[in-house]
Amino acid sequence: MFLLKTAVCLFLFSFLSFSQNFEKTNNKSLQRVNSLLKVEYPGDSTIDIKYYKLNLKVTYSPKYLSGSVTVKASPAHNPLNSFFLDLQNPMLVDSVISDNTKLHFSHTDAKLNITLNKSYNPNEIFEIKIYYQGVPGSSGFGSFEFDTHGNNEPVIWTLSEPYGASDWFPCKDTPADKADSSDVWINVDKNLYGVSNGTLIDIVENPDNTATYKWTNKYPIAQYLISLAISNYTIYKNYFKYSEKDSMPVINYIYPEDLSEFQTLLDKVPNMLRVMSNYFGLYPFIREKYGNAEMGWKGGGGMENQTVSSISRFTETILVHELTHQWFGDKITCRDWQDIWLNEGFATYGEMLYAEKVYGDSAYNNFVSLKMASAKSAKGSIYVQDISSISEIFNGNRSYSKGGIVLHMLRGVVGDSVFFKIMKTYSNDPRVAYGTAVTADFQRDAEAVSGQDLNYFFNEWIYGEHYPKYKIEWHADKINNNYEVTIKIGQTVNTYPSFFTMPVQIKISTSAGDTLFSFFNDQQDQQVKFLVKGTPVSVTIDPNNWILKDAITFPDSNNVSGQIKFELKQNHPNPLNPFNPTTTIEYQVPELNTVYNINVKLIVYDILGNQVAVLVDKSQSPGKYSVVFDGSGLASGVYLYSLKAGSLISTKKLVVLK
Repeated sequence: MFLLKTAVCLFLFSFLSFSQNFEKTNNKSLQRVNSLLKVEYPGDSTIDIKYYKLNLKVTYSPKYLSGSVTVKASPAHNPLNSFFLDLQNPMLVDSVISDNTKLHFSHTDAKLNITLNKSYNPNEIFEIKIYYQGVPGSSGFGSFEFDTHGNNEPVIWTLSEPYGASDWFPCKDTPADKADSSDVWINVDKNLYGVSNGTLIDIVENPDNTATYKWTNKYPIAQYLISLAISNYTIYKNYFKYSEKDSMPVINYIYPEDLSEFQTLLDKVPNMLRVMSNYFGLYPFIREKYGNAEMGWKGGGGMENQTVSSISRFTETILVHELTHQWFGDKITCRDWQDIWLNEGFATYGEMLYAEKVYGDSAYNNFVSLKMASAKSAKGSIYVQDISSISEIFNGNRSYSKGGIVLHMLRGVVGDSVFFKIMKTYSNDPRVAYGTAVTADFQRDAEAVSGQDLNYFFNEWIYGEHYPKYKIEWHADKINNNYEVTIKIGQTVNTYPSFFTMPVQIKISTSAGDTLFSFFNDQQDQQVKFLVKGTPVSVTIDPNNWILKDAITFPDSNNVSGQIKFELKQNHPNPLNPFNPTTTIEYQVPELNTVYNINVKLIVYDILGNQVAVLVDKSQSPGKYSVVFDGSGLASGVYLYSLKAGSLISTKKLVVLK
């Protein structure tokens, strides 16, 4: 799903047209977040869903839904003779049928409790048909909406993520249990067109001036990805040619008044399919279709319904985002909403990869910078701690931006060729392909492909909070014709992890040119040395922006270039030349215990130690400063002025003469 309000700035790119065990804390980190979780999952864990068939009549006037849902399932673990499906209370259940027999049921507290006509054993499939009707609710982002477009033309659409499927059809409303296949039959007025997942196998014109659109999907599908989109659509078709002899239809369902505006953009979708297939493996639903159906979601953005994304705002970024979801979200679905970054972070990174491929490195780098700026505002761990809150699940800064940046950082850790092999391996891993996954599944594939222990990486970035804030101090010593550069790298104390472990690149610029070094930063305070030719001029941490970070770099007091250090200079005029009535005091403030500002005080005292003037009392960043002191109110004599920056203190004397 693409949330427009969290990504407006990211439309810009369309126009720019090693191994180290950080801590053996995987279990501890999981225990930590699990202790904070607020989880109340719907879905009966005693059953395993095999199949859904929705046979629905949808009318706009009156706004109403009626019909039947056929469910095939089997006991998940033990024999059973009763179970429940999720269905919100506004929907009225008329009857539940199995083997031509009416079953006993009750519908309370958004649960449809059903008693079967016999006990079934595990792996034994039972089938029920539920007849129901009502006006669906629209929880979350708008589960089932009746709307209009253009000249008051009807449009009806669904957006069921995360808990909205049960607003409009009985189901097991959890992403952990995919159906093996599905069918959706949509009966609507003949002037409307009904769109759903998979392949359209028939359109039946009925004698009551309605038409029934029969869609079949042969791939596994999560309940929240089953969708409807109904309007007086104009159909605009392209083809994705994925081999010399084979092609797949790319079908777009667009409001008639909008087609001319969107046509050029829609013509880019086959190339989007080509780009993403090259990155992740062939489009996962190649035997059916891909397409986009226009809808009226007021939140803006889109929803990655399997094989046919629903789109409310047509931009290159949104189309790429929803397409990437067909691999990450639809083919591989997060097993629980705590791991939503496996959907949204991956789709966000898909936007970056497309920008890089189509618009070049600068577009990718701009995208990374924008996402990093957003990610720095993320609160809490990427692993969602409160899935009872939809806004927490779909937090743009955390699940989208920071999730995408995690993949960017992983690429920096393992290198391009290994990273893209990881992505393709994960996408095609038979243990998760067309199924569900959690973060541990992706970590397993990343470690297997890279040959690295990445426990430290996933612990800190998925289960930890915040990001590293580095301070870099350096100095150089001349050794024969070269210079030995000593670099001290420190991090401020974080909540969890206490500090971040990462491979870090350092660029040392000298009079002879730039040299890039790498080292593994696995200590909160660490010192490394590098030998360079030429006089060192500057040191830059992570020059290629592979790490989500803040950093301040400055030479220490022994630096050969004599730059910034803690220093209180003599006022001028100095004590040998008394001043009247003003004098200037200059001082330098280094960075001490944090990468941010420190408290600085510059105070004037008389010879007895009494405070006579406060010249500075505020937080200041590292740098050079000057203050003009007016002594016109003081008697002639000797005074002291003292600079305190953090724990550092320096005192000098000045003379007032009148």
